[in-house]
Amino acid sequence: MREIVLDTETTGLDPLRGDRLVEIGCVEIFNRMPTGQTYHVYINPERDMPAEAFAVHGLSAEFLSTKPLFHEVVEEFLAFIGDAPLVIHNASFDISFINAELDRIKRAPIPRERLVDTLLLARRKHPGVSNRLDDLCSRYSIDNSHRTKHGALLDSELLAEVYVDLVGARQSQLLLASETQEIRLNAGGDAPRRQRLVPLTPRVSDAEREAHRAFIATMGEKAIWNEYLPAPAAPPAG
Repeated sequence: MREIVLDTETTGLDPLRGDRLVEIGCVEIFNRMPTGQTYHVYINPERDMPAEAFAVHGLSAEFLSTKPLFHEVVEEFLAFIGDAPLVIHNASFDISFINAELDRIKRAPIPRERLVDTLLLARRKHPGVSNRLDDLCSRYSIDNSHRTKHGALLDSELLAEVYVDLVGARQSQLLLASETQEIRLNAGGDAPRRQRLVPLTPRVSDAEREAHRAFIATMGEKAIWNEYLPAPAAPPAG
């Protein structure tokens, strides 16, 4: 199954008060494994950058002023995500900004039925503790030392790893890898073979056996096939 792990960066916390989207990062996974396909874009928000937001992601208004507007990248973005489920940490936040941008250009919103909220998954699996992305990385021994600031693509890559652990897919992958390794190791050795409780009925008739023996007899006593003939039955004791 194809899924898209997604993260965004913004100018603030509320799109209804004029805050805008400034970055989108996406990572494609298939059957809970990253495929290496990603989508990443910076977006010109057409407004200033509050100091609080800049402290989080380090994207200045000057840097973003040369980037494309949302309506210039929307087709590429929608084509990448397709109709796949969207895996997002605190999904209601990110999807509210994306849908606000879609609404500004009169495009249909992304339905919430497509969302897989990893924050909700984490709260069910780890109740009563902090479930920020950094906390989950630490809990699952995922290296996030290079995450000095928030970044949509980097956070999506980290979340993809966290998601695999949250849903227990990594254990399945390790088990499958272990079984594959065992098969490969046994392939060159004496792997145990299951024996039939009841042998299959022979498909070669007595007449066919006699015809085969007669044919081998025509090849002379030194024919190698004579070594494979069954030994003659011993005469009954007198």
